[in-house]
Amino acid sequence: QVQLVESGGGLVQAGGSLRLSCAASGRTFSLFRMGWFRQAPGKEREFVAGITSNTDSTRYADSVKGRFTISRDNAKNTVSLQMNSLKPEDTAVYYCTDGGDWGRGTQVIVSS
Repeated sequence: QVQLVESGGGLVQAGGSLRLSCAASGRTFSLFRMGWFRQAPGKEREFVAGITSNTDSTRYADSVKGRFTISRDNAKNTVSLQMNSLKPEDTAVYYCTDGGDWGRGTQVIVSS
């Protein structure tokens, strides 16, 4: 059982920045893959960014490349998502996942 808790969401103007954080707690295990998804009202949940522990490789959705950066701190079991140059279309609830479990999400609203 792994508990994931997101934080850092909020309301910002277009062009602003936010840094989301995901803290994992519970059973001890190696976090192979961590990622962020988002879901806007009336839309399907979509992949945003992911990172692996074995290769430390990252991948991003085309819509956020060059603007978002995912990182992790294995010692603290945390994953972060630095979001820059935010756009109104980034408005969504952002969820953290370890590939199996999900957090409850944190709301990000970007005003135009």
